[in-house]
Amino acid sequence: MAAQEPRAEQESDFTPSKLGTKEYWDDAYKRELQTYKDIGDVGEIWESMHRVLKWMVKQNIPKNAAILDIGTGNGVFLVELAKEGFDNLTGIDYSNASIELTRNILEEEGLVNIKVQEQDFLNPSAELKDFDVCIDKGTFDAISLNPDGQNAAKLQYVSSLTTVLKPQGHFIITSCNWTKEQLLEIFSPGLELLQELPTPRFQFGGVTGNSVTALVFRKLC
Repeated sequence: MAAQEPRAEQESDFTPSKLGTKEYWDDAYKRELQTYKDIGDVGEIWESMHRVLKWMVKQNIPKNAAILDIGTGNGVFLVELAKEGFDNLTGIDYSNASIELTRNILEEEGLVNIKVQEQDFLNPSAELKDFDVCIDKGTFDAISLNPDGQNAAKLQYVSSLTTVLKPQGHFIITSCNWTKEQLLEIFSPGLELLQELPTPRFQFGGVTGNSVTALVFRKLC
């Protein structure tokens, strides 16, 4: 899942959106699945994949590290991770159409050993645990736009993350909506900021800023 609405400067500025609903993503991935079956187009490719992969390689993340792609979407990031040599990969999404699309793409790439599961990250199964790296490329953005209980959903997301991530494990989040300061406030309890990854910059009215935020956290215990 990947929210694409403009970034809000304050948490209170967010308004509920259809981008925060399961129905929206089910419909979106049904369309992408049909397009893939018709013409082989895998759908959206996130530029953030490359900077996250670059960081992981530079940090010498073990190739057998247990990696969770939260809201895997079309599964393309799993493909790129596998091509980089990572071999203990899991992708989850709450959209059945997303999972079907991902499985089709992985099969086409000959990557049938990657685990993909239909799961809501806010209610993870007991088996979803002990990950060395958790990666989010827009799922938290979408959850933040949920019309039903935004604050509760954000708190549950943090709870789920601390449940599935190992102590000293890494959490890498890319957000189109949240600033660095806001993400620090949300995730700092139990996690420490390791690094802010470089992202595209813009300049307007003499002010320079980032249109996307990408942060690496480490779980403290």
